Amino acid sequence: MDDALLQTETMLNREEYSANPCRASSIPYWKAIQMQIPDNMRIVHADVFSEDLLDGYIDEPYFRLKHDLIDLVVPQLPDGFAVCYASCKEYADHIGGCYSGIGISESELQGYTQRKVYCPNLWLAICDKTTTKVVATGIAELDREIHEGVLEWIQVSPGSRGRGLGEFLVQELLRRMKPTAYFATVSGQCNNPTSPEQLYRKCGFTGHDVWHILRRKAHD
Repeated sequence: MDDALLQTETMLNREEYSANPCRASSIPYWKAIQMQIPDNMRIVHADVFSEDLLDGYIDEPYFRLKHDLIDLVVPQLPDGFAVCYASCKEYADHIGGCYSGIGISESELQGYTQRKVYCPNLWLAICDKTTTKVVATGIAELDREIHEGVLEWIQVSPGSRGRGLGEFLVQELLRRMKPTAYFATVSGQCNNPTSPEQLYRKCGFTGHDVWHILRRKAHD
């Protein structure tokens, strides 16, 4: 495979990315233009992925979808829940409680607030009115340079799933970024047992782009 394919993440053309972001890059524009791919990693689109790569690499495929921010709805929270304030620690604790083997620290989230794409209005927490416990959180970012909204963390506590909270998070974040963003993107693991892709498609995201994150196998 031509190694030039690996350089697409750092040689992005702004106009080409805006026209077809999910095919142009595996990650948002603002990250891609400063990313340096580690020596033990390859990133290839499904169009050029080859099973031969599995001889030397461990593969993790990620979907990437786009929303044109057209015909957005004003979402309604299910009864018994309310939007609430949450600290970085509460966001970190909630994220850690929603996944197995995946999490983010309070200090890492503090770092998010220093990014040029940070937008406080795109940090959203929902609590149970009875217990006041945070049961759903969402974090999105806004690249004002190319007017891209990016969904980063969307999660609902296991005991509160199936109530429409995830759909509310996504739709409300899209509504909040609409005044500035021209489009929104999101990505996730294709093999995630919680099937996040299904949620995003339900909320209007479209596309069929899949990126393979390949990490070189360790030698004995």
